[in-house]
Amino acid sequence: MKKLIYISVGIIAALIISVIIFNKVTGGEKTEYLKVKVEKGEFEILVTTTGELQAENSEDITAPQKLRTSRHLRFGQIKIQDLIPEGTVVEEGEYVATLDRSDALNRLKDIEDELEKQQSSYIKTKLDTIIQLRNLRDELINLEFAIEEKEIVLEQSKFEPPATIRQAKIDLDKAQRAFDQATKNYKLKVQQAEADMREAEINLAKEQRSRDEMQGVINQFVIHAPSPGMVIYKKEWGGKKREVGSMISPWDLTVATLPDLSSMISKTYVNEIDISKIKVGQEVRIGVDAFPEKKYTGIITDVANIGEQLPNTDAKVFEVVIQINESDPILRPSMTTSNKIVTATFEDTLFVPLETIQSDDSIPFVFTTKGIKQVVVLGPSNENEVIIERGLEAGDEIYLTVPDDKDNFKLRGEELIEIIEKKKEQARKEEEARKADNGKQSKKFTKGMTKEQLDKMRKSMEKGDIRIEGGNPEGGKSSVKVVVKKESK
Repeated sequence: MKKLIYISVGIIAALIISVIIFNKVTGGEKTEYLKVKVEKGEFEILVTTTGELQAENSEDITAPQKLRTSRHLRFGQIKIQDLIPEGTVVEEGEYVATLDRSDALNRLKDIEDELEKQQSSYIKTKLDTIIQLRNLRDELINLEFAIEEKEIVLEQSKFEPPATIRQAKIDLDKAQRAFDQATKNYKLKVQQAEADMREAEINLAKEQRSRDEMQGVINQFVIHAPSPGMVIYKKEWGGKKREVGSMISPWDLTVATLPDLSSMISKTYVNEIDISKIKVGQEVRIGVDAFPEKKYTGIITDVANIGEQLPNTDAKVFEVVIQINESDPILRPSMTTSNKIVTATFEDTLFVPLETIQSDDSIPFVFTTKGIKQVVVLGPSNENEVIIERGLEAGDEIYLTVPDDKDNFKLRGEELIEIIEKKKEQARKEEEARKADNGKQSKKFTKGMTKEQLDKMRKSMEKGDIRIEGGNPEGGKSSVKVVVKKESK
């Protein structure tokens, strides 16, 4: 037992001695700080975003157009019962999807029942008309016989007293008037019967058209490809794709799309902090996450003028469309892209890492290896570096981190503080001018609108259904135009 105690004490003592020796050896070493040199050369300002590949042009695979255009049929939402896998390559006329027929078949049964009722009504009207007109014709014949009888009586009464002759004439006139009245009634009854038959024929034909139209629509619930291509599922509002079980409506009949893969775009979103740097025509370097070794180039073709809020986020972003210059068969819709937008390029300029810049009361400075706390005038920056307009020279060494003995560094460049303050004031005035111009454009566009119209436009802008684009055409006059999404017109 004592032996174990002695061994334990010896181990602990050895550890204590080792720690003391290590501290003595290392304690006297001077801390080494990371340092870099001020570089001079080409400097790019980049805005990096994540985008999604889409075909620039595509053809929709839709449900029957009769669901929208029919005057006799009224459809609500219809469920997609079957749909081939996304990415399937199809030829023109090949099977793509099936819509749920249950509601349509029930409605077809109702139409057929109504058709049968109209057929019975048509037959009944026809039989009633035949019987009624036959009775009227028999009545006319009897009236004709009555006239002949009255004529015979009048002829035989010529040797009778005048009163008898007069009575015979009156009876003949009554018989003639009755015949004439019956003839007129018969003509009216014929016209009425024709109208009743016409109405019955129209109702019958209407139900027959409804049945034929419904049968034709149901036959088209099996959907085929209108042209060759790769099937890509249609994206709904919110980004969810249509699939088996999804609902379509008469206002949006698209089940899937056939994209033209020869011309692709990357649709991305830029946050409101960087959107002022983005312009149509800027070059973009593009990478595809699925193929990291592949590199492409592109150009910005469209920048939204109104921000929107994406689902599950609080930040406002602006939609940007990038046209990809190259055509590559491996590119597919919905692939994720990394986009580096070149917003500006500066030649032969000084720049340093952002980590080297410190700040004291909004005055930027750096620590040099010569023991100087140097005030610097900053220019534009990118994600990693910033341009130095004044305060440093190419090759100067500066620290990446704050030295422990920072209080011993001498301050230099106080004369640059005035320049820094002027730059801040100029930036503030430019921002105020920009906001004022945007306000004028907005007031000009909304002039004369009612409160209800303004609320409706605001909601449409928030959903991304419309956006306002501004411009400066020749002559210097401002102009605005409204861009409306197709499905919102």
